[in-house]
Amino acid sequence: MHQKTRKNQFYLILILGSLTSIGPLSIDMYLPAFPSIANNLHTTIANVMLSLSSFFVGISFGQLLYGPLLERYGRKTPLYFGLGLYMISSIACATAMSVETLIIFRFFQALGGCVGMVASRAMVRDLFEVKDNAKVFSTLMLVVAVSPIIAPTLGGFISTFLGWRYIFGMLIIVILLIVLGIYFLLPESKKPDPNFSLKPKSILKGFAVIIKQPQFAVYTFTGAIAYAGLYAYISGSPYVFMEVFKVTEQHYGWIFAIVAAGLISASQFNSRLLKKHSSEQIIKVALTVQGIIGIMLLSTSVFGFSELYSTIVLVFLYLCCQGFLFPNASALSMAPFATNAGNASALMGFIQMSVGAFMSAMVSLLHDDSTLSMTGVMCFCTLGASTILYFGRKIMVKAASVKLVEEEEIEMINTL
Repeated sequence: MHQKTRKNQFYLILILGSLTSIGPLSIDMYLPAFPSIANNLHTTIANVMLSLSSFFVGISFGQLLYGPLLERYGRKTPLYFGLGLYMISSIACATAMSVETLIIFRFFQALGGCVGMVASRAMVRDLFEVKDNAKVFSTLMLVVAVSPIIAPTLGGFISTFLGWRYIFGMLIIVILLIVLGIYFLLPESKKPDPNFSLKPKSILKGFAVIIKQPQFAVYTFTGAIAYAGLYAYISGSPYVFMEVFKVTEQHYGWIFAIVAAGLISASQFNSRLLKKHSSEQIIKVALTVQGIIGIMLLSTSVFGFSELYSTIVLVFLYLCCQGFLFPNASALSMAPFATNAGNASALMGFIQMSVGAFMSAMVSLLHDDSTLSMTGVMCFCTLGASTILYFGRKIMVKAASVKLVEEEEIEMINTL
């Protein structure tokens, strides 16, 4: 029985991880094809980068849409709807004849695919105890992190030998496999709630209650700003490596894979650290280290010391820190919500992706002929996250003290 339970848990984490990886997979696989897409659609790489920004915008706002739907209709029905929209949009992307069409349908592709990110986080909160959430998120990152190792390399080969349009065909096949896994192996973790209101006023009121929760606000914004450094890297790395450092599409795929391996290793080491240290302690140390690395990255750009191998090493170390930040920040953000986990997950994802989309756009807007725009935004993200955490922790402690005093006063009154 115990072995059967472990087997079921393995399939559960595999499917939840696959759902979470839809976004990264959809991004990473087509990055090496940027030059080919620009050439085929008679446009510039800067314009193709806008299709990445539109994808981020779609993921951001789509998560707000699915939060209430996951509360009203359960977890699986919205999953089928969102993944269906994703597949239709992927077909449109594969047949796009202009960069404008690609930009538009990448938005709708993200709008469909982001359901996997919201549902998977909510189902972790549904199915696992709070004390195990950080470990589960770390395990999910193992599945998620496989995509940046395989996807750019695979995308580079597909683009070179078949053409960039077949990349979207491969994404459709992946989604079909995930849908089969959902149907046969994923349990419904929450029954539909017909009493849950889908009126805009009620939904906004629910989101307002969540954002006012101090622990949610502090760790969501800390995690979001820190995680945006990853999106700055994703947005800027095709130009930095293929145009500034002149590596090929295939070599870029391998570089991306090596860097992603650091993220995987750190996320798994995080599970071991959690046996002896709290999530709060790990986040503080990881942000401090990442801040030092971010300053080093920016300094090499400002003083003209940037070169291929040093950049790879520093980016590798920078993203290793993400393996400690993301799972712990996510777990701490979701911990207060035994109920309403779908809305909390949606709001957290919206904030993460909105900040990520903004920082991705900033890399494009600050674009020059060097590594400065990418490294500058990456450095800003980690320093900004450290600032939010520092002042946010003070607010949390103050709020906790006020609440404790209020509870003691109520207890004294009740004894009179």
